[in-house]
Amino acid sequence: MDQIVLVGKPNVGKSSLFNRLIGRREAVVADVSGVTRDLKEAVMLYGNRRITLVDTGGLWSGDRWEAVIRQKVEQAIWAAAAVVFVTDPRAGLTAQDQEVADWLRRFGKPVVLVGNKLDAPTHEPLLAELWGLGFGEPLAVSSEHARGLDRLMERLTALLPEDRAEVPEIAPVRIALIGRPNVGKSSLLNAITGSERVIVSEQPGTTRDSIDVEFDYAGQRFVIVDTAGLRRKGGDAVEEYAMLRSRSAMERADLVWLVLSPEELGDFELKLTQEAYRAGRPVVLVVNKWDLIEDARLKEVERGLEQQFALLGGAPKVYTSALNSYGIHDMLAEAIKLRERWQSRRSTAELNRWLAIWQLRQPTPNFKGKPLRLKFITQAETAPPTFVIFCNRADYVTRAYEHFLINRIRSDLDLAGVPVRLVWKERRDRHKEEDQESKAAG
Repeated sequence: MDQIVLVGKPNVGKSSLFNRLIGRREAVVADVSGVTRDLKEAVMLYGNRRITLVDTGGLWSGDRWEAVIRQKVEQAIWAAAAVVFVTDPRAGLTAQDQEVADWLRRFGKPVVLVGNKLDAPTHEPLLAELWGLGFGEPLAVSSEHARGLDRLMERLTALLPEDRAEVPEIAPVRIALIGRPNVGKSSLLNAITGSERVIVSEQPGTTRDSIDVEFDYAGQRFVIVDTAGLRRKGGDAVEEYAMLRSRSAMERADLVWLVLSPEELGDFELKLTQEAYRAGRPVVLVVNKWDLIEDARLKEVERGLEQQFALLGGAPKVYTSALNSYGIHDMLAEAIKLRERWQSRRSTAELNRWLAIWQLRQPTPNFKGKPLRLKFITQAETAPPTFVIFCNRADYVTRAYEHFLINRIRSDLDLAGVPVRLVWKERRDRHKEEDQESKAAG
């Protein structure tokens, strides 16, 4: 697996850029320098590549950690295929930047120079000074606004070796197994792993704590967190603690298997699904004990399930039986596909083409002759996919129109069953536009 290392002086936003590229908050970010001292690694996905991204401590910090940090960074660079040299052009070109540049040249590694914290195109003239560092054209990026990341990754992947063997899956698929008591969660887990890994009992509430079970299936690693059964309210203190652990398991997982009984289905399952979506986790609805449904009632029960889960963003459904292992392969296959969609990233150019189509399909809301104008869209995060939409007035966005956009994103971008988040940002020229509209009306 190719390794890319982020380097630079303290407080230029290396950790923020690291978090943005991997799509989750792994590195600690603060406004003071010197927060990152150890190397922080994470696997990021880009196209068909898996890349190890390394966040490093600030070089030439001038404190007592300077020599130790430089030694660790040096080891990471020797193992790297490319280096990202992060600077803050707003602070100007400093002696520290020159020191880092001279030091990097000793390694002979490909270097991509970026100017971070450039939140708007009007800031790009600040890049001119960076040409003097001798690493060619600097790229403008903004970790905070996810600006310039596609160009950065395109530049980096062009530097990586082309003919490489297929990299095996490293990160396991982490799945939280949740549901009300006695729906057969533990029995399903034993059927999947082919062993009695957890206690199975006809008595509800046998599983009191969360248990991580790791196994391989068809060359893919999985970690299943079997949780205590969730109750609506009440119960003893142990059950209340088990409920907290179960919700924590959702947040630690990549996705959720919500196990339910076809004959015991209600608002509680809907609330659990919505809670998983709020945590940013996709859900596979696992209808267990399907073998107990009489053949004559299969269609009727299936129609009832479709009606109840119609509003849950197209969450995939799998029908299973822990008793005879029916549907086990489908559970695992859906989990793999759903995680891939959850971690997917779309280019800004593609998103803006879709944004134009969506506005043609459904005009934006209009308030007393002043329309909502959607100017630009970009994907800020993965896992879950988070999209930032720039507009003239965020307060003009109606719940119905936002719901329409989320449905289109899920449908057109192949994100069915994946929680989607929208962030609305106003352009700073809002008041100028209002003045223009007032003059036009006058």
